[in-house]
Amino acid sequence: MGVVTYDFEVTSPISPARLFKALTVESGKVFPKAAPHAVKSVELQGNGGPGSIVKINFAEGLPYQYVKHEIESHDKDNLSYSYSVIEGGPLGDKLEKISFENKFVAGVDGGSFCKSLMKFYTIGDCVFTEEEIKDQIQRMDRVYKAVEAYLETNPDVCN
Repeated sequence: MGVVTYDFEVTSPISPARLFKALTVESGKVFPKAAPHAVKSVELQGNGGPGSIVKINFAEGLPYQYVKHEIESHDKDNLSYSYSVIEGGPLGDKLEKISFENKFVAGVDGGSFCKSLMKFYTIGDCVFTEEEIKDQIQRMDRVYKAVEAYLETNPDVCN
């Protein structure tokens, strides 16, 4: 098994606390409304803390039916959230899991940015290329931008 690490950062006009809440605590309500083209539903098994399992069911016609991730840490005070994709989605026959460490911090003019560290755990001697990583980031970014647009047009959501 190999590990490929990738850092990236996304800026947003949404405050860090509100974006954190929309992408973690309220994702089950927000994702299907913000991105109905991508997310059909979100199911939570557990209390939302470490060890809980989140299943995101994707809309028909997308390359994946669902993805499951396990929450590793959820720190509302420091606006950080870590989880690992453990089933479905992009794992296929190359990846055992994908781990994410996300931290939401204040940006300029009331906005924020999300610093993310991704770790791709490959199966055996499989290689996961930078092109494949960028493809995964683009897929996630579409939902992220849809959530951001939803929050901008619905100022009372996740306050």
